[in-house]
Amino acid sequence: MKFHVMTLFPEMIENGLGTSILGKAAQKGVISYEAVNIRDYTLDKHGKVDDYPYGGGAGMLIQAQPVYDAYQAITGDLTQKPRTIYLTPQGRQFDQKMATELAKEKELVFVCGHYEGIDERVLEEIVTDYVSIGDYVLTGGELPVMVMIDAIARLIPGVLHNDVSAETETFHNDLLEYPQYSRPEVWNGKKVPEVLLSGNTKKVNEWRLEQSIQKTKERRPDLYAKYQQKQEIIKRLAKKKRQNIHMMELLHRGLGEVVYDKGMDILLKFENLYMIHAVDVLSAGKMFMQIPKDAMIITTQAFVRDMLENVYDKTGFCKCTQALCTRKEALPMKYKDIRVLDGSYFDYVMEHYNLANPENIKERLNASAMYGAFDGDRIIGFVGVHNEGSMGMLFVEEDYRHKGVGASLESYLINLQISNGFTPYCHIIEGNEESLALQEKLGLYLSDTPLWWVWK
Repeated sequence: MKFHVMTLFPEMIENGLGTSILGKAAQKGVISYEAVNIRDYTLDKHGKVDDYPYGGGAGMLIQAQPVYDAYQAITGDLTQKPRTIYLTPQGRQFDQKMATELAKEKELVFVCGHYEGIDERVLEEIVTDYVSIGDYVLTGGELPVMVMIDAIARLIPGVLHNDVSAETETFHNDLLEYPQYSRPEVWNGKKVPEVLLSGNTKKVNEWRLEQSIQKTKERRPDLYAKYQQKQEIIKRLAKKKRQNIHMMELLHRGLGEVVYDKGMDILLKFENLYMIHAVDVLSAGKMFMQIPKDAMIITTQAFVRDMLENVYDKTGFCKCTQALCTRKEALPMKYKDIRVLDGSYFDYVMEHYNLANPENIKERLNASAMYGAFDGDRIIGFVGVHNEGSMGMLFVEEDYRHKGVGASLESYLINLQISNGFTPYCHIIEGNEESLALQEKLGLYLSDTPLWWVWK
């Protein structure tokens, strides 16, 4: 990803982003940034970029012309206009959810204001997002920009030494991070909790969850309320676990946003995907009103599927069987040379995966969510986790089929998800008998209620 920062103080940005983890990531080429000096684009011979505001008032205002010309210099060679963010206390509050959203962009432009701000006309022309990092006023936008870039960049694969850490820390699943300890075991009379010295991964994970819940309850009751709501929904859905595992896991993994929640009338959102469970036609209609026309929808209810087809003129339907794994112990693997795939395997995946969407595949590879089987240096198959949590994208080269490679790939993925505390599940498209047979062979339970993916 490339970060462009329009500023009156480029040295402030360069010094702030050129050190520590972000500086090292830039040296490796994982991210890049440029600080564009707005003064370089003024037409005033003295380098002036500000003037008095019309209507009077204290302070000066940055003029439209140098800001617009600086923006044009950045975006002139880009095939697609990037998201352009103006830092202002009047904007949408920046949070981890927004950081995750912005981390998926290829280019981001930040506009740093100063004095009394920037001429409204140029903001209307170039800005896509107005963002605030808090309800207070600073002397300029540089510090907020660096805060945002730090939060966004660390979610990009390759920036952190441990790519998993960004998924398991503060604010994951609406919980604050658990307490952590290092050597020595006893410091100032205080001992490290015994459970962390036990070597029992299950007990350690249970302790960490308990601590996260307790800390969140004490320090952030607003986040704790969100967590409680999601846990209550999971309990209700668990009465028909095989049918509702997709909704349960979306919430359990901290991916879903609750749009509507009343009894068994539940509407969840993840990006442009909506999962709906309704008790009757009337409640389904109420929830439909909150779903954008271009959204993709998942439902296990036939009457909801029929309503989507007849009332909302949805044209794409994919009928699936849900399969889920409830075991806690690892599955055996016949074939063990399985590795995480990176972006260099994009062309290979696109060539062999029939339902491949270029942007989705890039995002999955960048998220380290795809895994390949290898014979020496040659890749012979792959599997992955879709962005909403389901397993899929399984492919094995013709010469290696019926030799345990496919089963090993899926077993690897199941074992990985179990170790992370998730319930592995997948959606098998109607007619794919080979995949159904594989799931049954691995001991997954099949739901007798069909699931539909619906899109326009």
